[in-house]
Amino acid sequence: MRKLIVLLVILILLLGFASAIQQYVPALHFSLPNVNLSQQTEKVKIVTEESITIDIVKKAGSSVVTIAEELPQSNNSPFDSSGFPSQPENIGSGFIISTDGMIVTNKHVVSDTEGKYNIITSNDKKYTVQKIYRDPLNDVAILQINPGENGGQKLTPVVMGDSSKLQVGQYVIAIGTALGEFRNTVTTGVISGLARGITAGTPFDGGGEKLDNVIQTNAAINPGNSGGPLLNSGGQVIGVNTAVSESGQNIGFAIPINTIKDSFNNFNQTGKFERPYLGVGYKMISKDLAILNNLPEGAYVQQVVSGSPADNAGIVQGDIIVKFDGQRVNSSTQLSSLITKKKVGDTVTITVYRDDKTLDFKATLGSATQQ
Repeated sequence: MRKLIVLLVILILLLGFASAIQQYVPALHFSLPNVNLSQQTEKVKIVTEESITIDIVKKAGSSVVTIAEELPQSNNSPFDSSGFPSQPENIGSGFIISTDGMIVTNKHVVSDTEGKYNIITSNDKKYTVQKIYRDPLNDVAILQINPGENGGQKLTPVVMGDSSKLQVGQYVIAIGTALGEFRNTVTTGVISGLARGITAGTPFDGGGEKLDNVIQTNAAINPGNSGGPLLNSGGQVIGVNTAVSESGQNIGFAIPINTIKDSFNNFNQTGKFERPYLGVGYKMISKDLAILNNLPEGAYVQQVVSGSPADNAGIVQGDIIVKFDGQRVNSSTQLSSLITKKKVGDTVTITVYRDDKTLDFKATLGSATQQ
């Protein structure tokens, strides 16, 4: 009986407490706002590596061309020794830089000065190369075609970027005629290194040319890709694919686009590639190698061209060029890049290390011109 009385008292107290809450606290209502979802929905584009690549290929793919060399026919026969019709050999790639028919490629792609070359666009239109301008100091060539050769078809030039702001790890895309057979092949990767020094060349030409300050990438670059564009994620050309390592995998190289822009500006002003010329062959001594051998960092002179500005100034084989007109020569400020910033006829001071002494020489830069 006592327990029953206690339970009744507790029940009465609870009922009174609930009544007090209803009297002094407003009721709580939970409801969703009245939103018309069909009117509020916005189209959102999900940006992925895949979509970036597709957009860039659509944007720049039509500007990439294949370069083919016309092979001589024996005995005036239109057939080769196997009985099949003779056809041009695809030897490299290039890209359109102007609507009036200017195309950039590597110099080693069109190294045969007696050869006849054709341009094949992404939509299989064929053009005859009218003129070739070769840069004597860089592995760069500009080809001239006549856009009217195919009934006035419009040419779409690429958009050039700025290679001075590149960073290691940056996403890149390469387009070209891989192995001289697979046109407009697309590969992707990143910038693996900057300011590399290489010897450019492919099995197609059998030669090589020393280049400084090139871009290293792991985007697959094969023989036949030479001369094609290396693009950033914005679809801008930031390099010209030029070489691949034969001793490693996923190691390709490209000439920075700013080098090409400098060459093209020089060509527009003079109608030819007129470049300042010192006349030395050299190999860079890195900081680590300099410390190891107790030598200064700089450009070790391996060869001096007879009668060149360097020869006339008194520079000899074995000298280490440590300064060029007051600027230090090292892996980040390559000698070639310092020379190209000067003009033909400029007199510069060249500081060299020789026999444990530092010597200064005056040299008047000559002209390395090739058309």
